[in-house]
Amino acid sequence: MTDTRPTRPAAHGGTQAIEAAVHHGVTTLFTLSGAHIFPLYDAAVGGAAAVESGTPGPLRLVDVRHEQTAVFAAEATGKLTRVPGFAAVTAGPGVTNAVSAVAGAWVNGSPLVLLGGRAPDGRWGSGALQEIDHPPLLAPVTKAASTVHDAAGVGRAVDAAFTLAGSAHRGPVFVDVPMDILFTPAEYAAPIDDHRSMATLDPQDIARIAELLRRAQRPLLVLGSDVWADGAEMAARAFVDATGVPVIANGMARGILPPDHPLLVTRARGAAFAAADLVMVVGTPLDFRLGYGRFGDPPAPVVHIVDSPGQLAGHLDLAACASGDLGSAFLALVRELPDPLPISDWSIRLRERAVAAIAGDAVDLASEADPIHPARVYGELMPRLANDAVVIGDGGDFVSFAGRYVEPRRPGHWLDPGPYGCLGTGPGYAMAARLAHPASQVVLLLGDGAAGFSLIDVDSLVRHDLPVVIVVGNNRGWNLERHPMRFLYGYDVAADLQPTAYDEVVKALGGAGETITRPGDIGPALDRAFDSGVPYLVNVMTDPDIAYPRSTTGV
Repeated sequence: MTDTRPTRPAAHGGTQAIEAAVHHGVTTLFTLSGAHIFPLYDAAVGGAAAVESGTPGPLRLVDVRHEQTAVFAAEATGKLTRVPGFAAVTAGPGVTNAVSAVAGAWVNGSPLVLLGGRAPDGRWGSGALQEIDHPPLLAPVTKAASTVHDAAGVGRAVDAAFTLAGSAHRGPVFVDVPMDILFTPAEYAAPIDDHRSMATLDPQDIARIAELLRRAQRPLLVLGSDVWADGAEMAARAFVDATGVPVIANGMARGILPPDHPLLVTRARGAAFAAADLVMVVGTPLDFRLGYGRFGDPPAPVVHIVDSPGQLAGHLDLAACASGDLGSAFLALVRELPDPLPISDWSIRLRERAVAAIAGDAVDLASEADPIHPARVYGELMPRLANDAVVIGDGGDFVSFAGRYVEPRRPGHWLDPGPYGCLGTGPGYAMAARLAHPASQVVLLLGDGAAGFSLIDVDSLVRHDLPVVIVVGNNRGWNLERHPMRFLYGYDVAADLQPTAYDEVVKALGGAGETITRPGDIGPALDRAFDSGVPYLVNVMTDPDIAYPRSTTGV
């Protein structure tokens, strides 16, 4: 096929790449400085004349202290805005430092483009600084990983990367450019309009699912993050309101139904999964978080609806399935099911159980125990959260309590590491949240273990004037491992941490904070944090002997 795009005057690869990114709606480049990628910075700020005059360039540059933070921030940008995030790292260790974050984005289905520097083509094989072939390292955890060897092709490659990253099923795309190629000016083709792929829904699949719903007496709907990523939240709400099917919401689908919606039964998930006679899972894999798709005994039939065929569960027999645009799937089901299903008694029973579970939280949320019960932190935090607050969890045991108690009022306002479970996401996610929602509260919930991965990037929050409220549940150890090991062996090792004053670390980096040891002091500390206008860490010393109660089934 002949390329009919207009030709631009000669420019280095940085200009080509930045033009392509801006064409796709990107506003921020997350990075850690390296000479291999200087042309990207030159283009992002608009060149020397723009810097001298103070004229903003086409992209905001946010530089960080560790490459994985840059990629975490780009990933969260893709999650929050549904526009692929953009990160750039230098060659060699710059790229390898980013791999864990890329892997998390791969498992999460988060759209992002990572551009890596690379040793020069002209010196390849002679031992240049940081010379390593990156694409084979990134290929298993990206939709595509490639090297650009043509100075005129940088923009075209980045343009294609953004289109691929944002196409179903979304995910990371990696492109690296040798240093001599990136610095070399060349005439190049302009970006083209975005043509993202989407699987076509089969009407027979929709009809089959509708028939199963008609027959069910106790159907249940599970909404996952891809419902948000697909822009299907309104269609999902329309389906729920039209049919009366009760809902459990996971990931970024939390908030599609507000906490007081009569069909939201997330807090009754155990009873719902045990008694359902049909479970419809939309926009999330049937992985360990959902008991691998086995609900009840005998197991209930399962319907799986995803955005692309490759996401369909292959490890169990599905009663029905469909792949394609999730919003279209919900609306097609509404047309097939014009009247509410006769299941109101089932929905009411589940909602009553959910409300009872929420009411049962009151004792722990108001606990006066000393040492502090971790639930008390959430008892103080939740009344202080605005409707549009963005809440970020980065940790194990402490953040598990957040998943139980914190129910967002809007979709796309909850972030956690996802099923890959890579800790250290927090500061990068917080950067993205503050940029995406500049007028909203941004709250980062950190376990003290997770804090050790990336707390240094509070420095980046300070330098870029990105205020965030950070709450550390400091139980002086890896509680997610400590208690299971005690259960298995009667003792624990390699699970203890110091009672570190993480607030003093934040102060040293230019932020503010305080340590809390009494439950009555938590609320006033949070008020000071929200009022501070800086990165502010509330370091709450919690009881290490209280562990989040877990099921061994994943349900």
